[in-house]
Amino acid sequence: MTDSFLRSAELLGRLRSNLEQVMLGEPGNLRKLLAGFAGAGHILLEDIPGTGKTTLAKALAKSVQATFKRIQFTPDLMPADIIGLSVFHPETRHFQFREGPVFTQILLADEINRASPRTQSALLEAMAEAQVSVEGDLRPLQDPFFVIATQNPVEYHGTYPLPEAQLDRFAMRFGLGYLTVDQEIALLSGQETGHPLEHLRPCLTVEDVISIRRDAAKIRVGDAMRRYIVELTAATRQVPGVRLGASPRGALALMKCSQALSLLDGNAFVTPEAVHELAVPVLAHRMMLDPQARFSGTTCEKVVADILARTPIPA
Repeated sequence: MTDSFLRSAELLGRLRSNLEQVMLGEPGNLRKLLAGFAGAGHILLEDIPGTGKTTLAKALAKSVQATFKRIQFTPDLMPADIIGLSVFHPETRHFQFREGPVFTQILLADEINRASPRTQSALLEAMAEAQVSVEGDLRPLQDPFFVIATQNPVEYHGTYPLPEAQLDRFAMRFGLGYLTVDQEIALLSGQETGHPLEHLRPCLTVEDVISIRRDAAKIRVGDAMRRYIVELTAATRQVPGVRLGASPRGALALMKCSQALSLLDGNAFVTPEAVHELAVPVLAHRMMLDPQARFSGTTCEKVVADILARTPIPA
């Protein structure tokens, strides 16, 4: 690996260590988050309240000295509340655009499924192209632009399921899960007199993040690995009971996140282990089962796991 790659791998490791000061739980969750962040994707955290989703987003923003904004999604939220709007100033007799919270570097879209599909769609262009169209003008977003969205998978009253187009904009979907007993005891001890976020210090700059993303995109992907990624993605479209398989954007996200994870692990090329680790969180949320398969207890996660088990790993 070149000096630049080695430095980026070291910076990613430093960021992981910094986040571990605040976040307890399964280490694989931080690996997924960093793979999505360094791979220039967006993350959907689907878990019950109180598992640390908001804390994770704040800790990430604080660790990289990035601008951070939070939107609490509610049924009465409007697209202009996200993107912004033009305000008329009587003194100048001109309209002036007032930026919405989407004009930031790390955006927390909290309980995103509580807003209407019309409001959810305000993020489609922003997440796909890092820009927004307002009144005929294209306004670029800050670099890097990263969305962490949350939703509660067990509460459906007053919610609007994310449409497939919105889900497809997220590189990964996963949950943080419950802590072990020992971890929860450590959580209570650590927050007895304050919150660890209060003592968290930045460890990277925004320029470091841009450099990491640039180096992650240069991690080599061999012909065999590209075929492996495409075979996994294409297989999701051929399983009986699957109404909608993963899109080509899913294959692209799996490649980019695998590049970033390989960089985190200090590898100059994408490994089968990296693809295997990320396939479920990258592909499962892009799929849709038919009602019969869903009622039989099958899940998209199980389908992807079965595909992984029967697809030969490249030598």
